[in-house]
Amino acid sequence: MYTGVYVIEFDFTCLHLYTNKNIKTYSEFCMQESKNKLRRDSTATRAAILASARSAFARAGYDGVGVREIAAGAGVTAMLVNRYFGSKEQLFAEAVEQTMTSNSLIGNGIMASPEPAQALAEALIQMTRRGTTPLDGFLISFHSASSPRVAEIGSEMISKHHLATMAKALKGDLAHERAALLLAMISGFQIMRQMIALPALTDANEDDLNQLLTKILNDLIEPPHET
Repeated sequence: MYTGVYVIEFDFTCLHLYTNKNIKTYSEFCMQESKNKLRRDSTATRAAILASARSAFARAGYDGVGVREIAAGAGVTAMLVNRYFGSKEQLFAEAVEQTMTSNSLIGNGIMASPEPAQALAEALIQMTRRGTTPLDGFLISFHSASSPRVAEIGSEMISKHHLATMAKALKGDLAHERAALLLAMISGFQIMRQMIALPALTDANEDDLNQLLTKILNDLIEPPHET
């Protein structure tokens, strides 16, 4: 009876150290390793396509980039892009969703801060300073909003992620309406200060800007007074 002898097997497809408790399982072992490799390669390929799409959409918007360009950025063919995502529209939706679930202002737990209005104001001012690169999610929305279908996708994703997260953090009545106004304030501030570079915002003293912005945001975050 085997107690477990380690054997090194060499062939052209499988080079592994395995326990020779049952020699007939070697081929099964190699087959499983091959499947695991394909699964790892598949995950990496999908991630590369998504990263390329995210970068391209942030740079040129939905209508400004094609599947072939995205495929070239990922080092694959357009056929493979469609195989993984089905369509450019679906790829766009997943790219937008990824920006809202990873490294986003709202998704990073900022609303759980002891002083969320101040934390939001400070983060917004810092991320919109001259020379800072806008976040992908913001750029994708900024460059793609003119397309009706893309705007619809954006609305769905914002409602599913940012709006839901924000509304859940708010106490009192009209939470969804207040959350929507907060998101409008945030995106509007980003556009005016970072994209349009309105001098009244870009040249403002940051302490003054922080104080004003904190008050505006806090009015929406705090529960409305009952009358």
